[in-house]
Amino acid sequence: MALFSGLSEKLNHIFSKLTKHGRLTELEIKTAMREVRIALLEADVNISVVKEFVSKVSERAVGQEILKSLSPTQQVIKIVNEELIALMGSTNNKLAVASTPPTIIMMAGLQGAGKTTLVGKLGLHLKKQGKKPLLVACDVYRPAAINQLKVVGEKAGCTVFEKGQGNPVKIAKEGVNYAKSYGFDTVIIDTAGRLQIDEELMKELEKIKAEVNPAEILLVVDSMTGQVAVEVADTFNKRLEVTGLVLTKLDGDTRGGATLSMKAVTGKPIKFCSVGEKLGDLEPFYPDRMANRILGMGDVLSLIEKAQEAVTEEQAKKMEKKFRENSFTLDDYLTQFETMNKMGGMKNILSMLPGMGSKFKVKEEDIDEKKMITMKAIIQSMTMKERENPNLINSSRKNRIAKGSGTSVQEVNRVLKQFEQTKMMMKQMKNNRMFRPF
Repeated sequence: MALFSGLSEKLNHIFSKLTKHGRLTELEIKTAMREVRIALLEADVNISVVKEFVSKVSERAVGQEILKSLSPTQQVIKIVNEELIALMGSTNNKLAVASTPPTIIMMAGLQGAGKTTLVGKLGLHLKKQGKKPLLVACDVYRPAAINQLKVVGEKAGCTVFEKGQGNPVKIAKEGVNYAKSYGFDTVIIDTAGRLQIDEELMKELEKIKAEVNPAEILLVVDSMTGQVAVEVADTFNKRLEVTGLVLTKLDGDTRGGATLSMKAVTGKPIKFCSVGEKLGDLEPFYPDRMANRILGMGDVLSLIEKAQEAVTEEQAKKMEKKFRENSFTLDDYLTQFETMNKMGGMKNILSMLPGMGSKFKVKEEDIDEKKMITMKAIIQSMTMKERENPNLINSSRKNRIAKGSGTSVQEVNRVLKQFEQTKMMMKQMKNNRMFRPF
């Protein structure tokens, strides 16, 4: 995930300077906190939020238990981690469930935030949990909005209720009645957005809220808009009393400060974050996991959850045995890449591994998922014996494989080299030498 990469690097640089000292003086801690303050401001965190955050960390960090500690740097990092978690909401907030079905979830947000796509993502997320969601099209003004919801609904395997470009308040009510009649336990209402907040939009949303009495009002916010996103969230909350926030485009090139500011400014929890364009790229928001990512500690729990979705226990045991016996083949290598693609791609996986950014320099071109098609063609142009034992592949065989896959000998060599590097990395992981804490 690109989010927080700049902030993460700066914070790790600040803490790396502290590790050069034995005991820490109060002056050294205050100097480090000034640098933390600058890093947060440069990441576009709200200035009042930064002041309060640095004040709390400083107050705890200059205490006697820190100054006298045998590992003061780790203690300071622990404090920063705890305060980051508190800043973003402390715990994961689950969706409310109505005592009598259906549970009604009303989605709101400005045009361009990714709200309609998010409705499909949330529908798929709930389906995986055994729910039966109905998507209701109440964005009747934006061209092709209803068709867009139909497309994402079909991809997610969710039914879409629509009545064309009619009265959105009436459509919302009819959608809820339809859900009751046909056994849907959840209703997700896609409301209209605007390019900016206006009175007409707010009144319409207030009418829909009054008509259907939603258990959740989720505000979809574009994280790439920085502090504007915080202002939008604050305004919507004052008018609608939203129950939670959903952040989109967290995979984009953004400084991420809006995420750190959102909970503090609005008082509302971040419930989900969208980390990619695929319908499955929606994650529940865990403040502790996000704080760990920011401080380079990784997010192993999220990685495990993604792996459990992508790989069965039987497949995992089979692959573990191959690693242990060093019988990992090129076919297995291809399968691993396809699995990683299901988990969000190599870049997303690496962002969840502790210390990966600082201990291993991985080139962008080495983790380009677009090259998977070429790699697949190359491996499938090999014989079964060549896939099981790449040492058999000499010059003439490489020429044959290149011609058969429509690639070059250089690309064949690259795949073989990356395969050997992967085997080496897996061996390191097996021996548990790969990742270490601060």
